[in-house]
Amino acid sequence: MVHAYILIQTEVGKAADVAAEITGIPGVTTSEDVTGPYDVIVRAEAENVDQLGKLVVARIQNVEGITRTLTCPVVNL
Repeated sequence: MVHAYILIQTEVGKAADVAAEITGIPGVTTSEDVTGPYDVIVRAEAENVDQLGKLVVARIQNVEGITRTLTCPVVNL
């Protein structure tokens, strides 16, 4: 299982709507609107890196109001 944090920038005033919509996507474990350089932080999980990529590109990036994402896979050192 691969886990990742996805940092999201949104259009002005869209953070709460984006966070709420992303919460319903399978594979997303948490989605919260935050302050700072990013507007929403998502924790997601997938079976492998390829599935994680598909989740981000095909599902999350298609949510209206998102302008940019940064995916940070969790590593266990």
